[in-house]
Amino acid sequence: MKYLSYLALGILFGITLIKSEVASWFRIFEMFQFKNFHMYGVIGSAVVLGAIATFILKKQNTFSGEAVTIKSKAKGFKNYLFGGIIFGLGWALGGACPGPMYALLGSGFISIIVLLCGAVLGAFTFGLIKHKLPF
Repeated sequence: MKYLSYLALGILFGITLIKSEVASWFRIFEMFQFKNFHMYGVIGSAVVLGAIATFILKKQNTFSGEAVTIKSKAKGFKNYLFGGIIFGLGWALGGACPGPMYALLGSGFISIIVLLCGAVLGAFTFGLIKHKLPF
């Protein structure tokens, strides 16, 4: 039953991505050309909502009766810079980030399978070379 609720939430999330046009290649293309505020508004509201949720969790220090601890990340510059560039290039070239890829597949865009295979290959490659990267 627990996994069924996760599936239902995933389907709801996918429908939201499709209906809000966040998964639209055209909207993503407009964002990278700085022609429209739509995607920046969605991303900005997600950041604000995440910050508020994190603040509330830190104050309450509990989630479903379990203590919540948020570990500080190590300071870094190169890892965030290069990781962001690689992620951004993949997003710009592919036209979708990981969440909307599954929503697009569920919407019937079969060609997204090529992008999904590339994402899996990229994650696999990262796993192979992770020990050589600066952490």
